[in-house]
Amino acid sequence: MVTATAWRLLADVPDPEIPALSVVDLGIVRAVDESDDGRRVTVTLTPTYSGCPATEVIARDVAAALASSYDEVDVRTQLSPAWTTDWMSDEAKAKLRGFGIAPPAGRVTLPLVDVGVPAACPRCGSRSVEELAGFGSTPCKALWRCQECREPFDYFKTH
Repeated sequence: MVTATAWRLLADVPDPEIPALSVVDLGIVRAVDESDDGRRVTVTLTPTYSGCPATEVIARDVAAALASSYDEVDVRTQLSPAWTTDWMSDEAKAKLRGFGIAPPAGRVTLPLVDVGVPAACPRCGSRSVEELAGFGSTPCKALWRCQECREPFDYFKTH
């Protein structure tokens, strides 16, 4: 069944931790299935990591957004395969940069031992950066600082 309406609505659901990104930008919407009569929709989400504190908020926001167009909304969580930053759109990475967060660098290779290094400061573009802490404002980000402009910034770790 055509699910364009559902995808359009989901594209407007912001991530509660990074409101510059939608749940679609992040790549956490894994599937959208609509009933033949168009009255019911099932959305499958894969959180950025299994312990993500925003998972319940995201599911609630997704259900609320879809309730305006569907009689029945079912939101499911799927943990396998695990989410990866490879599922983020290029647009999402550009939005992160515009929001002052360095996007993940590179692609995931398993086993993941190295979470990557920011390609550049998202504020001034300098490649001279240093890590301050392994965790930033959320567990999926690390805290870095630019050695040129001296501004701290989050780096969305590759995973």
